[in-house]
Amino acid sequence: MKQIALYGKGGIGKSTTSANLSAALSMQGLDVLQIGCDPKRDSTRMLMHGSFIPTVMDLVRERGDAQVTREDIVHSGFNGVRCVEAGGPEPGVGCAGRGIIATFQLLEKFGALSGDVIVYDVLGDVVCGGFAMPMREGYAQEVYLVTSGEIMSLYAANNICKAIRRLSQRSKSTCRLAGVICNAKNMPREDELVGEFARRVNSRLVQYIPRDRCVQVAEMHKQTVIEYAPDSEQAERYRTLALRVMENSAFTIPTPLDINELESLALEYF
Repeated sequence: MKQIALYGKGGIGKSTTSANLSAALSMQGLDVLQIGCDPKRDSTRMLMHGSFIPTVMDLVRERGDAQVTREDIVHSGFNGVRCVEAGGPEPGVGCAGRGIIATFQLLEKFGALSGDVIVYDVLGDVVCGGFAMPMREGYAQEVYLVTSGEIMSLYAANNICKAIRRLSQRSKSTCRLAGVICNAKNMPREDELVGEFARRVNSRLVQYIPRDRCVQVAEMHKQTVIEYAPDSEQAERYRTLALRVMENSAFTIPTPLDINELESLALEYF
């Protein structure tokens, strides 16, 4: 079973990438579980044709752990992709990472952490407590960084590299960097910049996904690109990403850049 996590800056397109990746993997005949680890709870929405599924945190608050069933939290989406949303606390109250911890505890209790591939879609602006749990506790063994060529997106990706490197020093750690995915803003030389960033942090660019209106149109129809426009060039990008993820065995301990190195790199391409 492959357990992969997509981390990146908020708003960079992790959920779109994750949902289309899961959809593409399912079309390979694989049993896929996608877990949204973000309080916004929108990771699986396009797989569920626009529906916001109940979150684990909401159900636990309403009923208590003992009254929540597997069927309450695991929902079947496009092409059988199993969908779970961790959720979070009420705004301004508590720790959002608590939803991830509660989710994993319940999924383990129900024996639901299974399948050919588990895709964790994780908020990556701040790799703290609960948000680091997929990496820290060995759930996510392969971490993909989703970034564009924008400096703040690269800054967030570089911070995640620091977390992976720190966690890799633990004796039982299985967490490694599996590669970088460029979810592009269509900036000049963006693919070169992100590719060079990947090289400098001791990894590689796994896939370049250009900005395409097809993504927004598909989401307006409450579908992934894989479902809405399977013959499009954008869908082929996601299918290629899925193939590369399944074939990937090049996992590394990253070498994060310091802030001056990162800014100098960006200036070279700007």
